[in-house]
Amino acid sequence: MATDSVFTGEVAKFYETYMVPLIFEPYAPVMVRQVRSPEISEVLEIAAGTGVLTRALADRLHERASIVATDLNQAMLDQAAAIGTARPVRWRQADAMRLPFADASFDVVLCQFGAMFFPDKVIAFAEARRVLRPGGQFVFSTWDSIAENEFADTVTTALGEMFPADPPRFLARTPHGYHEPAAITADLVAAGFGTPPRISTVTARSRAHSPHIPAIAYCHGTPLRDEIEARGDLDAATAVAEQALAQQFGSGAVDGKIQAHIVTVVNR
Repeated sequence: MATDSVFTGEVAKFYETYMVPLIFEPYAPVMVRQVRSPEISEVLEIAAGTGVLTRALADRLHERASIVATDLNQAMLDQAAAIGTARPVRWRQADAMRLPFADASFDVVLCQFGAMFFPDKVIAFAEARRVLRPGGQFVFSTWDSIAENEFADTVTTALGEMFPADPPRFLARTPHGYHEPAAITADLVAAGFGTPPRISTVTARSRAHSPHIPAIAYCHGTPLRDEIEARGDLDAATAVAEQALAQQFGSGAVDGKIQAHIVTVVNR
């Protein structure tokens, strides 16, 4: 759906406050470790969101590496720029399927949990390849299936029971809808990458002080919010999600499995 990639200002605030520490922060260091080479001088991040990976790059890459961070949604970049980074980063609104950069401009292109939102993965991957220098790396992550991500699965099931005639399926459809290694590999080949990617499956833990946190995160901090509001009351749905999470993980601090694929491919 076209609205799956729209993150408004209100969603961006909830996303940064709740979603980032819940599921995105654990993977940012993993992504940075793929590209910590002293030869890197130009880095592009696409679908940067509110900048969780950008901040890790600014902290951990050597100072000679310049960083350009882009996102389709200006509201997300505004939130990222307001938080700031340890050193200067160039923020730019850009569509991953039409990158406004010259051919062979970057040593590395990264994308943390954005590829699932691209309307045409092959076109977006071809754009990443176009702006990469020969020998450059394209590194991106995608969530594994929703069955392997416990909080998201619990919330989706609970909302399906609340709205049985028209279940909100954003989480299963988009964030967790692009996880088959064979499909990812085929899309990269179709985009012109001549070597097979390295795909690593990384399991981590999603933790929060209470089930209220993941309920708010998923229901208010993602485009699932729009699906809920089109069907009923957002606060009531959030309460249903919180109750389901409490039943599954307890009413105090909660801890659930998250799992993702880290994909690395070289531009030969």
